[in-house]
This record gives sequence, C-alpha cells and structure tokens, in this order.
Amino acid sequence: METRISFRHVSCFLAIARERHLGRAAQQLNLTQPAVSKTLAELESLANVRLVERGRHGARLTPAGEHFLRYAVGVANAMESAAGALQGPVAPPMPILELGALPTVASGVLPDALIRLREREPQTGVRLHTATNQVLLSALKAGRLDCVVGRMAEPSAMQGLSFELLYAEPLVMAVQPRHPLLDARPVSPQAVLEYPLVVAPAGTVPRLHTDAFFDAHALHVPGNCTETLSVSVARLLARRSNAVWITPEFAARDDLDRGELARLPLPVANAEEPVGLLRRSAGEPLERVEALAEILRALTNGDPRHTRPSERRATRRSPR
Repeated sequence: METRISFRHVSCFLAIARERHLGRAAQQLNLTQPAVSKTLAELESLANVRLVERGRHGARLTPAGEHFLRYAVGVANAMESAAGALQGPVAPPMPILELGALPTVASGVLPDALIRLREREPQTGVRLHTATNQVLLSALKAGRLDCVVGRMAEPSAMQGLSFELLYAEPLVMAVQPRHPLLDARPVSPQAVLEYPLVVAPAGTVPRLHTDAFFDAHALHVPGNCTETLSVSVARLLARRSNAVWITPEFAARDDLDRGELARLPLPVANAEEPVGLLRRSAGEPLERVEALAEILRALTNGDPRHTRPSERRATRRSPR
C-alpha cells in the first residue's frame, strides 16, 4: 500500500479535509468533482478503510480519516520543504569553531574574546565545550575540537599538541561581602576551615594547589566540602551563604569587580596556573582558530589582570 499511495491521493484528501466539501475541494485543486471522488475512492480502496463520509451537506472525516489527517499534513509539509530546497540556492555550510575551555576560563576571559570574534568573523559559529583539562585534551587529539583554552598537562598527554601561554592566574578565596572572616585580622587557614568550602574536584590543577596550600599548614580539605566544576553554582553558593569559594581568580573576576564577592586577605602562595591556547601540532592552522588566538593575545596582553605576577610587580616599580 505504501508504494501505491501517491502525493496525488494525499493532496486530494487534504483539500477535502480543509473544505469539508468535494465540490469546493475540486475547485481548489482545479479538477472536476468526479475526478476528486475517483481519487478519494482509490485512496480508501488502498487503505481498505472509509476516510470520508459524504452527504448532502458536505463531507465529514471518519475517525480513521482524522487519524490519517495528522500524517497527511506532515507529508504535505515535507514535500513543500523539499520543493523549496530544490528551487532555492544551496547555502554554503557555515564554519563552526569547535572550542574547548575549562569552566573557570570559560567564565573569565572567553566571553570578551567571543564577543570580539563575533564582530570580526560574523559568519563563524561557535560550539563551546567545557570539561576537565584531561577530557578536553583527549577530544582535541581526536579531532573533535579545533582548539582548547586550558592548561599544560603532563608530557605524555601533550604529545602532538602545542601550548601557547596566554596568562597565569592565582587562586583566590572569594566570599560574600558581609562574611565574618573579612572582619578577622589576620585571617588564618584554620579559621577558613570553620566555614563550608567550595573547591574544584580532586585531580584538577586548582584542587591540587588548594590541597597543597592546606597541607603546608598541616591541615586538609574536609570531606564535607562542595566539589564542583560549575562556576555558576560555586559563585551562587559563595554569594548566598558563608561558604568560601577557592577558585582561579578570573572565574570570580566580575563578581569581585562589582563588589558582589570579596577576596579574603589570605593569598594562596605558589598557586599560579598557566593558561594557554592548545592546538594540534600537525596540519594547517584553521583561520577561525588563528582569529581567536589573535583576539586572546590582545585581551590578555592588554589587561594587567591577565599578566604574570612578575610583570605586574615590574609595572608597579616603573616610574610614571
């Protein structure tokens, strides 16, 4: 039956369903009423079921006809779309930048970079993938990503990849502006542990630095802390409670700049994390990746908050 029902049958049935009258359906199709009746009879014979009840006052769909109508409309829409595709020019595929980024980086430097990329390459789309550094580098090697804004990994994980340093950022402890620890002088690591902690998951670079900080004070991260890669969840926990969020600085930059979070005066020494652009070493560089690289260089070189600490200290010592 599927091979014998034609679009002629479907069009005729839809015209009858719209007009609820065989004569008006015939006018719409530029056919005679006997031709419409014959086509409908063919369809009902193929389906072996009555689809339309005819009467003096018009045509009414049977329950089987109502059921068939739902699918007939879909067939008509599909044919209309197919005809339109054949008539119109075929648009070239839009280039897509498959971009990977650490969650903390995605909420830091990337928004400004993507705004500028949109202005420079308005025809380029972006698919942003966030995950751990290990997952991102594996996807980059497999060709599922064009580039990654992330961190240097172990030499074995860097085979076939290149790393261009963009900036180094420290860890900070961010809290809501009325946090009790802001009134304490000085703030001690032991005092920090009296409040809920929000930290990166085990195995990530920020967590390794966090653990090293507390280890240096003969302390450890408690088991009842909140571990998350989600910047949006972490920042809300810090803003809505007395939790202490230990995070790479630029993940909390906007909240710190607007005063919605405050930085505890307790620096995490030796925890600066190099962030850079990772690409596959082999093959021709993609234009969209090169465009993003230029934008990231301009942003990180032009913003003193993205320079390395040694460069910031040198800037402060320079006479005006």
